[in-house]
Amino acid sequence: MGNEREETKRNNNKPRFLCLHGFRTSAHILKTQMGKWPESVLERFDLVFLDAPFPAQGKSDVEGIFDPPYYEWFQFDQEFTEYRNLDECFAFIEDYMIKHGPFDGLLGFSQGAILSAALPSLQAAGVALTKVPKIKFLIIISGAMFRSEKVADKAYASPIKCPSLHFLGETDFLRPHGTKLLESFVDPFVAHHPRGHTIPRLDEKSLVTVSNFIEKIYKELGSACIGETEIAAV
Repeated sequence: MGNEREETKRNNNKPRFLCLHGFRTSAHILKTQMGKWPESVLERFDLVFLDAPFPAQGKSDVEGIFDPPYYEWFQFDQEFTEYRNLDECFAFIEDYMIKHGPFDGLLGFSQGAILSAALPSLQAAGVALTKVPKIKFLIIISGAMFRSEKVADKAYASPIKCPSLHFLGETDFLRPHGTKLLESFVDPFVAHHPRGHTIPRLDEKSLVTVSNFIEKIYKELGSACIGETEIAAV
């Protein structure tokens, strides 16, 4: 296991995001997938990609597309209501954030997005990430909700005020769940794309949404400006 960045200090005052990959993929795979986004967007962030703590316990959907190794954040039953190693997962992420932080936000895809969306409220409830600074921002790609009442009662009981950007794919099997997740957030930014369960390229419309979200981040962090480079699609 490893990560794609070992720097521990903020890079040129850019907002620093810990990136959590999808189920049975890896930090390297997510970093590669994020390469679809234009450099004018990526350069606004300091992105750190982390491998999940557990080696994949079954076949990965990306076999034949991306090379192993593959990892998973936690295990779950067919109904997604029972979880194994979830507390260990929280502790693993917290330990990494202690050693390599601070981080301003979380970026998650699929299983990583489910985690990312739940963690601000779990942190506020004292269930997870109690030893690190408050999560300020979220980028949720192909997200969904925990279905276990034990987790959901703490993760979604109160409106989540953490500024968030959500990507919903037209043919993504998680789209209904990602749409439901939006109801838990206050004034979320939402970008729609025509693809399925994937990191989407940014079209002109979604680029505007992303740019507005970035502007909000920099404004809340108190930075002088986003930068002179215009954010544009490639």
